[in-house]
Amino acid sequence: MLRLLNIELHKLKHSRASKVLIIIYFALLTSISLIAAIKFDIGPIQFHLADMGIFNFPYIWHFNTYTASIFKFFLLLVIVSMMANEYSNKTLKQNLIDGLSKKEFILSKFYTVILLAALSTVFVFLVTLVLGYSYSDFTEFSIVIMDIEFLIAFFVKLVGFFSFGLFLGILIKRSAFAIGALLIWLFIENALFKGFLFWKFKEHMDSVMRIFPLEAMSNLIKEPGTRLDAVKSIGKQVGENWGGKVSVQPLDLFIVLVWTAIFIYLSYVLVKKRDL
Repeated sequence: MLRLLNIELHKLKHSRASKVLIIIYFALLTSISLIAAIKFDIGPIQFHLADMGIFNFPYIWHFNTYTASIFKFFLLLVIVSMMANEYSNKTLKQNLIDGLSKKEFILSKFYTVILLAALSTVFVFLVTLVLGYSYSDFTEFSIVIMDIEFLIAFFVKLVGFFSFGLFLGILIKRSAFAIGALLIWLFIENALFKGFLFWKFKEHMDSVMRIFPLEAMSNLIKEPGTRLDAVKSIGKQVGENWGGKVSVQPLDLFIVLVWTAIFIYLSYVLVKKRDL
């Protein structure tokens, strides 16, 4: 495993674009902390995001993982361009000539996916602890560790998403077209499939959509806004019951893990059957 990882890390080390994208990604994750500095007054009304409870434990686990997952496209570009470079620079063929099997090649990419997802998760964990202990009204250990399962969901979501990108990178070989294919699939899921199900089978739409890859990944960490006290109070005023308990569902974790296995297996099948 370490040998395969070292091969991929060596390639990333010598890829300027990948290094820039990784730096931008982690800089954006750090920028979550800047939200605490947003403060302004509108007449007698004082607006300070940190005072709205977004950094309170345990809510902060949900908020930070949801916000951090928005930036995942930067690392997706790293994964996709990594595969495109294998074909354009002929390094894939050279690796196979040097004795790397096709199975080991795919495993080296998958290990890189896991490493990037793990580093992201650890980074979000540390940022969350710093912000939480700095601004949270509740710092008892039992409260701090509540909802920490969102970190697990964040890790699984990244692994699944990057595995999808890896598969598209191998399938299409060009990074721009692979990203385009992902966006097209996103449109197909949300506009065509969801629209058709809403039209024909409205009552079963959520259950059926749950099994699609991008929808399953999205379901792992649903938007956290309606959990805030301020939003819940507005909901009560308009007669809506917003802000119920939102948790990570084991079924959604299982679905994403299954899709991850499918993407990695299909990636291996493509590399195995192609004349490289």
